[in-house]
Amino acid sequence: MKQLDLGKEKIGKLLMAFSVPCIISLVVNALYNMVDQIFIGWGVGYLGNGATNVIFPITVLCMAFALMFGDGASAYLSLKLGEKKEKEAQAGVVNGIIASIIISVVLGVSILIFLPNLITIFGGTDTLRTYALDYGYIIVIGIPFMMIATTLNSIIRADGSPKYAMISMIIGAILNIILDPIAIFVFDMGIKGAALATIISQFVNFLINAIYLKKFKTIKITKESFKPSFKIMRNVGMLGISSFITQMAIVIVITVENTLYNIYALSSKFGAEIPITVHGIVMKINMILTSIIIGIAAGSQPIVGYNYGAKKYERVKKTLKLVLGISTIVSTISFILFQTIPEALISIFGSGDELYNEFACLTFRIFLMLTICNGIQIASGIFFQAIGKPTKSAFITLSRQILFYTPLAIILSKFYGVMGVLYAGPVADLFAFMISVIFLIMEVKKLNKSERKDDLPKEEQAIIEEKANIIITINREYGSGGRYVGKLLAKKLGIRLYDKDLIMMVSNESGLSASYIEENEQNVTGKLLANFNSQYYNNLSNDDNLFIAESNAIKEIAKKGSCIIIGRCADYVLKDEKNVFKIFLYSDDENKVARAVKYYGLEEKTALKQINKINKARQKHYNYYTGQDWKDLDYYDFSINVDKFGVEKTVEMIEKMVVDCKVKI
Repeated sequence: MKQLDLGKEKIGKLLMAFSVPCIISLVVNALYNMVDQIFIGWGVGYLGNGATNVIFPITVLCMAFALMFGDGASAYLSLKLGEKKEKEAQAGVVNGIIASIIISVVLGVSILIFLPNLITIFGGTDTLRTYALDYGYIIVIGIPFMMIATTLNSIIRADGSPKYAMISMIIGAILNIILDPIAIFVFDMGIKGAALATIISQFVNFLINAIYLKKFKTIKITKESFKPSFKIMRNVGMLGISSFITQMAIVIVITVENTLYNIYALSSKFGAEIPITVHGIVMKINMILTSIIIGIAAGSQPIVGYNYGAKKYERVKKTLKLVLGISTIVSTISFILFQTIPEALISIFGSGDELYNEFACLTFRIFLMLTICNGIQIASGIFFQAIGKPTKSAFITLSRQILFYTPLAIILSKFYGVMGVLYAGPVADLFAFMISVIFLIMEVKKLNKSERKDDLPKEEQAIIEEKANIIITINREYGSGGRYVGKLLAKKLGIRLYDKDLIMMVSNESGLSASYIEENEQNVTGKLLANFNSQYYNNLSNDDNLFIAESNAIKEIAKKGSCIIIGRCADYVLKDEKNVFKIFLYSDDENKVARAVKYYGLEEKTALKQINKINKARQKHYNYYTGQDWKDLDYYDFSINVDKFGVEKTVEMIEKMVVDCKVKI
């Protein structure tokens, strides 16, 4: 990013630079999940693969907790480093690791005790049970290493070492590939050998990541650092909750599928074992191609986000068009492969009988019939994340699995049995595709509308500018009475004041909670993006989502009518608009303290210290996002010491300035 100009460099070159590492990371992770099944298929048979598919939801369940604390600790690290609170950043990372260790041990012991019951819950049949128990009891031993390694992987990326995290994962995957055939074929250990190879690989991955604890760039971790705090663990977990939900959605879908295959097994010539086995294998093959699409779209995130923030909407649209085009090509290739050579694809995982091959062909050709639409759906979900609209992004991402597929599979299976589960796939893909297209069309129209003014002839632009709304932005020191000035001024001018009510608007826009916004809207993280995320596409930090969402809300407010906006970098966000008055209000320390004690309930002894701390946070936040000095009075149209003239007189002076400009309110 230091070498490439996101606002000027060719889109194709940028996309290549950012997407390739993402694709490698995601594909390696997908292959990690496939290796066992390939060798098990040849060494044990398809029933062995069926058993691994029954155990797979347990692995994903553990992964959900690992990522919750890993991604949460990553976000916490960035937040606290941005606030220059290194000790708190250290505490967040350490407690994320501690939480992962505790949960991994609890889950490991619980799964060992209840594994037979869990196998039943996740669709294991009597035929698959023996294989699943042999595989599961060994896999459970590696759960703590897998979970802690996953948590550390996320944190390492956030520390600015994505290559280290990727290499660690690649080493684990390669080791698994080497050990699988040795354990299965050389030592004739069957499915137990595959499980043993997996946990050895996970242990090595864990060791490599654990070594990094001594190499942290941004913080220093020592033995003395490991002081558990339930409060910090809870905060870290809440920051990673979206990762947890996404993984749990996978667990729910697999559980529903396997349960339905069990329910309707007697009425199907395929039984339950073949559908459970085949469906798991087919989805892992599809995961490889899906990972490529996610990697391409994830690589576009910094490009889209930067140019969207810079109002270079033409570049945003070009990037979106290129990503959608490439994603469609990849999904089209997937469609062709799935429809033309399903037998060859399933044969990679060993041989099966005639019914096994028949159901494999049906699954590829029916369940993945509309995989050609997936490129648009995945890319659009990431696009909305990049422009700071995570609510739409989450809806698009989860709509296919949770909103459409799961209920459709339950309904259609009642009428068509096992085949109903397959029919639900393309129907869900179609609905999710339609929603994605509708959202994209609406967003592109907004982008076009934003560009339209610049394309108008100068005469028409002048007319628009004459009729433009008047916007008064007020930046103010804490305790200067700026909020009260804004309230009185809005009343005198007969226009609306936006301050605290902006929080709910931004909450709806960003998907962040109102309490989080109120607490963090003046904070800044030190890093804008984590370069990799092995499970998901890259996400903007919560701070950046918040700033983008506030910017979008401010722009919408400015279109609706004349108004006054308190703080939130509104003067910068609207810098290209006409009839924007930039006001800065300040006061001397004595009056700020008096006002803060009287109106805000601060203690007189510590009031000045708290005031200075708040003002410093406001200045840092403003300088970070605008590149301007918050206290540079030459930048503003009007700056005044409120207490020198009094609140009422200050309001009169601002009103007179606005009226003298002869702008119609």
